[in-house]
Amino acid sequence: MTVHQKQWEFLKKSSELGRLPHALLFYGQEGLGKKALAIEFSKFLIGQTSPPDFILIEPQGKEIQIAQIRSLIQGLSFKPYLADFKIAVINKAHLMSQESQNCFLKFLEEPTDKTHLILITEYPAMLLPTILSRVQKLRFFPAKGWENEDNKELISDLIKMSESDLASRFQYAKKISAEDLRGTLDIWLRYFRKILISRLTQEKKADTFSNYSINKLKDIIREIQSTNYLISTTNLNPRLALEILLMEM
Repeated sequence: MTVHQKQWEFLKKSSELGRLPHALLFYGQEGLGKKALAIEFSKFLIGQTSPPDFILIEPQGKEIQIAQIRSLIQGLSFKPYLADFKIAVINKAHLMSQESQNCFLKFLEEPTDKTHLILITEYPAMLLPTILSRVQKLRFFPAKGWENEDNKELISDLIKMSESDLASRFQYAKKISAEDLRGTLDIWLRYFRKILISRLTQEKKADTFSNYSINKLKDIIREIQSTNYLISTTNLNPRLALEILLMEM
């Protein structure tokens, strides 16, 4: 594990010292490899990631159903089959319904000593405060050097779009709404954050967005975050959401 070396070393050392928290929360923006690291760490802990000692929960449709959480709790109630303990990973934990979160909370309040839990989320604020208070939080950040050639092309297209008329922007929205939209929005978000930091430190870059006011850049960042959130958690039409966002740029 080299991309998130600090997180990996913390987890590894905690487990070797017998101080691994009962419940962990991996949080940070999408596309950082949180789920991959959770699975890799599970392999490190129990030597395999197949039932019955490893359980992976994924959203069914738009949310994680209470039936999934009940099944998880039942599965964790049995003794480990091959390993010393069981481990469960809940991917996109923020998509647990309110009912699911309440059910899961009861399990968190009375944990067994033979289980470990890893929750993964891009939106920790969507989890109940009582859940957040019972997990060890581990934040993930973008790795250095994220600006590879594909990302540079996306930013170049975005700059060209900002200098285009409304019809061209809508056409651009149509094009990218059929692609990896959330990944694209994450790249935009990182880019605008860098532009904002350069403005705050008075290190101007030579592109259109660098001429925007600090307040305008903050508004764009909030709009990108809001759009990504709505696309992730509602049935909002992605193309419509993009059209609204691009009108702000």
